[in-house]
Amino acid sequence: MELFPWPWRDVEIFLLILVRVGMVLFLFPFFSSRLIPLQCKAGLCLLLTALFFPVAALGDARLPSSAAGLLRLILSELAVGMVLGFLVQIFFEAVSMMGQVAGFQTGFSITNIMDPQNGVQVSVLSNMASLVALALFLALDGHHFFLRAIQESYEIVPVGGLVLKEEPLLDLMNRAGEIFVLSIKMGAPVIVGLLFLQAALGLVSKAIPQMNVMIVAFPLQIVLGLFFFGISLKVVQMLTERYLATLGPLLMNTLAWMKG
Repeated sequence: MELFPWPWRDVEIFLLILVRVGMVLFLFPFFSSRLIPLQCKAGLCLLLTALFFPVAALGDARLPSSAAGLLRLILSELAVGMVLGFLVQIFFEAVSMMGQVAGFQTGFSITNIMDPQNGVQVSVLSNMASLVALALFLALDGHHFFLRAIQESYEIVPVGGLVLKEEPLLDLMNRAGEIFVLSIKMGAPVIVGLLFLQAALGLVSKAIPQMNVMIVAFPLQIVLGLFFFGISLKVVQMLTERYLATLGPLLMNTLAWMKG
């Protein structure tokens, strides 16, 4: 009986699939949380790799015999996984930025809390917005779209089939610039509402100099800020549904530019 019954070519393909799947899950918003034990992360990576192995093994992967060629394949699989994870992470970074802006406008930026997922100090509203966006993403079966995209990525860009071109790099740079645009769209109710509040308080302070506007402004700013933040969460829901509707074609079009 052989000690290692699998062909070495299948082992290499399995490890290359593991590299792509592991990078995607490393950038996935919920799975990258520090709250999840490393054993669970490793187990899920191995499970998904075993599920995707028959799909990826169907392609004619040109496996090199040299260490330099194998390193190039590993880097190419890392690049594909980074692209897939990055296109999903953009939306959640925009939601987090919206929460930071809303917290600053409302006055909650002085009471930052520890984000249990990323291990950094964030605003209370930013943490709430991120959790709401993640719950919506999972409730709308966004993880199913994402797993299907990983499966289809092996049909578009098989193992060893990555070719770096200028078009996908420029598109990724433009997508990264959309983080600020999306955050402004989501936080528009809070930004505009509190801007009008500040203008109204300024007029009141000019009309009634005897009134201590600071004492009145702080609780009023919190109440109206939370009210408009609730409206912003509704905007987050609408943009999440729209984002999931375009997620599949977006991932496929980006990967189509990267194939050889």
